[in-house]
Amino acid sequence: MYQMLLHYIMPNQITMLGVLFAFLITFLCLRFPFSFLPKDQGREFAINGSLSKGKIRGVGLILTACFIVSTLLFLPISREYIVYCILLFAMMLSGYLDDASKNPWSDYKKGAIDLILALLTMWNFVNYNTTTIHFGSMAWNIPVPVYFILGVILIWVSINVTNCSDGVDGLCASLCCVSLTAFTVLFPKELGSYGATCLIFVSILLAYLCFNSQPSSMLMGDAGSRALGFYLAVIAMKTGHPFIYLLLAAVLIVDGGIGLVKIFLLRFLKISILKNTRTPLHDHARKERGWSDTQVVFRFAIIQILFVLIAYFIQ
Repeated sequence: MYQMLLHYIMPNQITMLGVLFAFLITFLCLRFPFSFLPKDQGREFAINGSLSKGKIRGVGLILTACFIVSTLLFLPISREYIVYCILLFAMMLSGYLDDASKNPWSDYKKGAIDLILALLTMWNFVNYNTTTIHFGSMAWNIPVPVYFILGVILIWVSINVTNCSDGVDGLCASLCCVSLTAFTVLFPKELGSYGATCLIFVSILLAYLCFNSQPSSMLMGDAGSRALGFYLAVIAMKTGHPFIYLLLAAVLIVDGGIGLVKIFLLRFLKISILKNTRTPLHDHARKERGWSDTQVVFRFAIIQILFVLIAYFIQ
């Protein structure tokens, strides 16, 4: 469809048409959601977790499907990108099956799936891209095996910290909107058509926020948060500036990462840290600091925007 439209309008106009199409189709699919989508059972240990009970869960399936369809229709397609779409759908599906399961999947099962998909993603990446890393004006040529391992780590971290942030209405989607937009604005040449995919994903998240802003009527679940984390990592590597992920997703990293570190140290090294700090950090802000859900979303988003400004001066 992209090639057909190219005869009539400019590439930038096609991109904007894709953004509008993605928003509209996502909004309609969420307005009239599929009947088979699971219902949230309430999160026993989360702050206000019982308020989510009965809400539609797993709409990340809709978000991811709309994203893939929209980008394939309105953007130039490469073999590399098609593989990313397949892996993105697989990542979403692993989260959706967990959302729909009566018994939540174990951390080890999800970790094994993350590892397999991360390995396949890096195999695809190194076949089509250089392994040169940029930081500001500096550049280093990283050996392929080293870059491969670092990329797997980046993907795993991004998936899990983004997943952990999905505990407050509107938080995960809002932070990801900021991060994806920042990547597009800071690295338009490096990303090329991948920058347009970021804009399409943002439009889909905005449609989702119409239903997920506090008080929400539906949740993206692991199906959405895991897919978002996966794609953020891919985009970070496509920029050629993967270290910038530390700034452009800083709030996601801190919010979810503290909890991951606590669990790792306690489970494998029997070391207990930050005993008086609730994790994810958004739960600490609500329980210990008395922030409302709306305050958490706006303040966390504002902090993330400040990190984006720092990244602008560094890159």
